[in-house]
Amino acid sequence: MLAVRDLHAGYGALSILRGVSLTIDAGEAVAIVGANGVGKTTLVRTICGLLGSMSGRIAMDGFDITNLSAHLMSRHGLAVVLENRNLFGELSVQENLAIAERYGRRSADKGFAFTFDEVYELFPVVAERRTQRVELLSGGQQQMVAIARALLLRPRLLIMDEPSTGLAPKVVKDILQITHKLRRRGMSLLLVEQNVGIASEITDRAYVMASGRVVHEVGMGQWETFLSDERLASAYLGVH
Repeated sequence: MLAVRDLHAGYGALSILRGVSLTIDAGEAVAIVGANGVGKTTLVRTICGLLGSMSGRIAMDGFDITNLSAHLMSRHGLAVVLENRNLFGELSVQENLAIAERYGRRSADKGFAFTFDEVYELFPVVAERRTQRVELLSGGQQQMVAIARALLLRPRLLIMDEPSTGLAPKVVKDILQITHKLRRRGMSLLLVEQNVGIASEITDRAYVMASGRVVHEVGMGQWETFLSDERLASAYLGVH
């Protein structure tokens, strides 16, 4: 589904990503983990077209999407929930969602063709506040609106950048439950998450980043081994 090959990217003359490669197959949930500042968010921004690459290739279903404009990514079945959410605070919940629904893929497979009713069923708190301005919602409620908006783009691959950051444990638990429901529908997930406990609960396998590179891979069924290896945790995640 998604293939990233030898990706280099950065800001001006500052190189952040140094030859990152990864793959995600249809129906998989994959994590990108690592300490702060290793390039995880830069990788997300480059994949979804918000940051241009210096070199390398990004392909979705074999189609080259390298440096494709961000607003065109939904046509290829890709949606992203950024850490800062990028919601329109002055608009209502319903208006934010309507913008996404307008640009959602019309050829989406039935399993990924989310409707307003379905996202409201997934997020009851969003449904209850549909007429409120987004800027008046709590951080957790805004995160749910951001995920709901991404789903209305009808993606096959949903990318979430640090979805648990700054949220109360109850909200994080709710988001975890929703991701499990999405997986049962067959949606592929790319989760960027510093909290490896959350990442291990959601995903099948992971790529560990350090200094702009993939330095370790957690294979299928290897999460428990990785988490119990204090040397790896200390070296790559800053856990002591």
